[in-house]
Amino acid sequence: MQGPAGSGAPRTPQATPISAQSRAVDQLANLPYWLIFILLAGILLIYLYSSNETYVTALGRILNGVVVTIYVTAISYISALILGLAAGLGRVSKNKVIYNVATLYVQVIRGVPILVQLLFWAFVIVPLVIDGVNALGQWLTPILGDPNALTTVRSRDIDFTLRCIIALAFAYGGYEAETFRAGIESIGRGQMEAARSLGMSYPQAMRYVVLPQAIRRVLPPLGNDLISMLKDSSLVSALGVRDMTQEARLYASASFRYIETYTTLAFMYLVLTLILSAVVRFVETRWKQM
Repeated sequence: MQGPAGSGAPRTPQATPISAQSRAVDQLANLPYWLIFILLAGILLIYLYSSNETYVTALGRILNGVVVTIYVTAISYISALILGLAAGLGRVSKNKVIYNVATLYVQVIRGVPILVQLLFWAFVIVPLVIDGVNALGQWLTPILGDPNALTTVRSRDIDFTLRCIIALAFAYGGYEAETFRAGIESIGRGQMEAARSLGMSYPQAMRYVVLPQAIRRVLPPLGNDLISMLKDSSLVSALGVRDMTQEARLYASASFRYIETYTTLAFMYLVLTLILSAVVRFVETRWKQM
């Protein structure tokens, strides 16, 4: 369309200004309603804690297990990362023996529920290892000269907290192995070939070139697995470990205050996971900036 007479420039339509109402609607649509809901629930619980003695008592009992929950989560996760990295490297290895051993480990772990693995480690594997150590001690007695050198360990001497940590580490190690494998395979082959052409050995190229890039890519799923580990640590209560869930179960069974106890327990896990999620996001942001 031509402009007024004597003007050869076309007329351009003017942009319609966004109304204040539209901006307000957009702002309301972008509000973090999930966070608002959690804050309102927290305010309600704070009110209940200030007005109901049962909630205060339940919170005190559950707080007794917070240290155990955090301890089990931290040690198990660090151990799972080590096992997962080793198994992940095995899954991309060209050595058939290493590859098949790592694959067998991953497939077994991923095919058995974590609770079943906890029970299996606690009541099958640990006693078998203790019996094997004692049998080895008896066999070596003529050589060592001391009949009690390796036969003084008893199965009941192994704390159930330690058994649960070992079980969780091996359970999550299988999942971390697949995470590391996916991260390593996402790095182009040219990276490895370039490193080898510079004279690096395969382990050196993997350590200095491939793994740093792979870890950067798998950091988000590793953070998610840490949060999942915190929640799955509640399974240790099935073996009597005094974590938050076990403390809540004991108090609820003694007081019959199930609503107050399990509401507090659920909110405590929610608070811990939110804090851990914030820490994971902070670490991811800092890692990207490095």
